[in-house]
Amino acid sequence: MHIAIIGLGEVGRAYAKALHAAGHTLQLCNARAGAAAQAAADALGLPLHLAPGEWLRACDAVLLCVTGSVAPQVLAQYSPWMAPGAAWCDMTTASPQAKRAAAATARAQGLHYLDVAIMGAVALGQHATPLLVAGDGAETFKRWMESAGGRVQVIEASTAGDAMALKLLRSTFTKGLEALSVELLMAAERQGLRDPLYAQLQDIDDTPLRTFIDMLVRTHVVHAKRRAVEVQEAAMEMAYQGIASQVLPGVANRFEKTVAGLESHPLEAAAPTTEDALQWLLQREG
Repeated sequence: MHIAIIGLGEVGRAYAKALHAAGHTLQLCNARAGAAAQAAADALGLPLHLAPGEWLRACDAVLLCVTGSVAPQVLAQYSPWMAPGAAWCDMTTASPQAKRAAAATARAQGLHYLDVAIMGAVALGQHATPLLVAGDGAETFKRWMESAGGRVQVIEASTAGDAMALKLLRSTFTKGLEALSVELLMAAERQGLRDPLYAQLQDIDDTPLRTFIDMLVRTHVVHAKRRAVEVQEAAMEMAYQGIASQVLPGVANRFEKTVAGLESHPLEAAAPTTEDALQWLLQREG
């Protein structure tokens, strides 16, 4: 493969080194001839381009490794130099909406576009950091990236934007759980109950994650009123322990919104499925 890498920050340098070692032909480009970028190019014995040009014509794919904020500008500047059928592999942190718009523009120009979400810290995993990929040509990307030791998961039947959306959804879950866990363990530690708490959570640990999440959503729309009271009690207890919860006020707001919705639009199903619950909740968001 003939691959261009635009942006020689931490991400670009990691993949340049691995792809070059795997025998791929590379073109390197960085808008500024910074010391780190120049050193990376010198180490591989390759020229460092500072702007788009004819050197892009021979490239089968372009790894876009710049920041998400400048991605649209780079795409607009570099796309006219690319050969029809070449692929943009967008590894930026641009929003799902921005990536969907970029994909539409690329298609209009006869180019492929791949949404690549980096699912870990490249500083730690380097080129083996897990990648989640969506869009046209994802399987081809997977093959040549894995030839260099990359780890790639393709989202089946996906379109550009799906990979970044899933990354952000995962972050919503993990960061929310992180914040809650911080407060939970502080409160438990204050009372000398950290180890007994783990024992009380064992049933959750024994339940498959999907089953547990679906159960929470399915029963939320049935028991929100009672659980809202428990949220208030939990917040008061945490305050008693000298911990002003930053998480539980938001939790309380979500439960109160559901309770208000149930009063104005009662559930039709006595035992709603997860799909029933989600549709009812989404209608209340509108």
